[in-house]
Amino acid sequence: MKYIENEIRWVNEMDVLVIDGYNVINASEELTKLQRKDIELARNRLIEHMQEYHAYTKIRVIIVFDALYVKGIEQREQANGVEVIYTREDETADECIERLVKQLKTIDNEVYVATSDYLEQRTIFSRGALRMSARELLLELEQLEQTFSEEIEANYNKKTEMKITFPDEVKAKLEKIRRRKSGN
Repeated sequence: MKYIENEIRWVNEMDVLVIDGYNVINASEELTKLQRKDIELARNRLIEHMQEYHAYTKIRVIIVFDALYVKGIEQREQANGVEVIYTREDETADECIERLVKQLKTIDNEVYVATSDYLEQRTIFSRGALRMSARELLLELEQLEQTFSEEIEANYNKKTEMKITFPDEVKAKLEKIRRRKSGN
């Protein structure tokens, strides 16, 4: 288990965060602007955010995108610790998420689902998953970004003290050299 700083919860590294991708994109001003230009840019930016989240928390992250009207089978990709699922034809992201919760929820882990769809929140909660609104996830990402910035600044400003220990005979020789140079 690992404590996430500045938060109230403990997380198990076996925990899973399942995200309704388009729901989170539509809740974010930044991602919505990108989506208007190019949907793929918005998806990729969300994936990048979640890769950073995964790298920091070690929580398994799965992002689900609707491919309801796209012909074909479900597609899965791995991207630096983040699983991305495009649903199969005739399957909504909600249906896929519900299936994932059923598969992933065990006694040893928690499954969190990030969506602002109230009906979906109630459904996954009834199946044992914990709900998180899209806005809560975005706030957590902002907080994480702030933590990164603070850690980088603290490490940059930290002066490293180098302490080298020498055996006594080396210390004595160095002391002789120092005294010769200083004239003592």
